[in-house]
Amino acid sequence: MSKASVLELINLSRTFIQGEARIEVLRSVSFRINPSEVVALTGPSGAGKSTLLQIAGLLEQPDGGEIKLSGKPCAAMTERERTRARREMLGFVYQFHHLLPEFSALENVMLPQIIGGTGKRQARRRATELLERLGVANRQQHRPTQLSGGEQQRVAIARALANQPILLLADEPTGNLDQENADNVFAALMNVVRDTGLAALIATHNLALAAKMDRHVAFESGALVEQKKAAE
Repeated sequence: MSKASVLELINLSRTFIQGEARIEVLRSVSFRINPSEVVALTGPSGAGKSTLLQIAGLLEQPDGGEIKLSGKPCAAMTERERTRARREMLGFVYQFHHLLPEFSALENVMLPQIIGGTGKRQARRRATELLERLGVANRQQHRPTQLSGGEQQRVAIARALANQPILLLADEPTGNLDQENADNVFAALMNVVRDTGLAALIATHNLALAAKMDRHVAFESGALVEQKKAAE
């Protein structure tokens, strides 16, 4: 029997009302990500990338359609069950790091684990390991304001992976960095994703980065269209 997809979206629709205008952002979107697969999501600003990630991350409800995580339908989940699924199954990375300024890098990565019930010693051990993998072990006692933009984003990635999710959802994770930092942070992100074997859906405007992922889907008129990879 084949493994269930990590994420499956079935005929999703989402419409926003602006004044008298109806804007159909998602139009019968069906899509799946398999275990260990890294997928790029592209499209112009306002096309629906962030909306899709919010819905996939159980942060927003679609107007229609179905979401499944590891084969389990999410539509009938209570808010408590959705919160638990987000904490235990999903990791989130945004364009801005959103680190808690009063805590060190190490503490920022420990905190979601402790909230999830992990003991402090185990949380510290995993946080230290993740920060080392992402190349910022020597900055773990520094607070966010003492870190560079690239270092802050590496810590944010470590935090997203702290509870060992099955799916990473990233919204322009390198969009706030210069090209050199963006390339370095993306390489660090891909290395840790490959090492841990989780699936990832990464929204980006950077087509060069999109080409380095396993698959590339793009928004066209509210629908997702698979993009062919360039010939090697």
